[in-house]
Amino acid sequence: MVIEGWTLADGLRGLAGGLMIGAAASAYLLVNGRIMGASGILGGLLDGSGRATASERLALIAGLVGAPALVALAGHAPPTHLTGTLAIVIVAGLLVGLGTRLANGCTSGHGVCGISRLSVRGIVATLLYLLSGAVTMFVARHVWGII
Repeated sequence: MVIEGWTLADGLRGLAGGLMIGAAASAYLLVNGRIMGASGILGGLLDGSGRATASERLALIAGLVGAPALVALAGHAPPTHLTGTLAIVIVAGLLVGLGTRLANGCTSGHGVCGISRLSVRGIVATLLYLLSGAVTMFVARHVWGII
């Protein structure tokens, strides 16, 4: 089954990934009593505020990076439509990092954990992330023509 470039396998991969992130977020909250916000976890490693929990922070970051890497090494990585321009990728990454600091969290903290806890702050932040992403993509693709 194919619908305009989308296949059932794509949907199942997305579903599996979402279930894994949700399960990880739930386990992190149940075991540690804290929200699994990836930007906050990484930020605590970088600024030194998370020294007391550095081992669990490193384990989570290693899993976030390592799991997709293992899937790719096994030859099961889905194709992406990422731009081939490294400068755009770097700028995009820096803007995402800046945005997570300005929003006091990222999509895993606000989107996955915040919405599931019916947090108004998490819901508003997630809506703003989605709107900002849509506007950015529209401008980058249709106005500037860089993507």
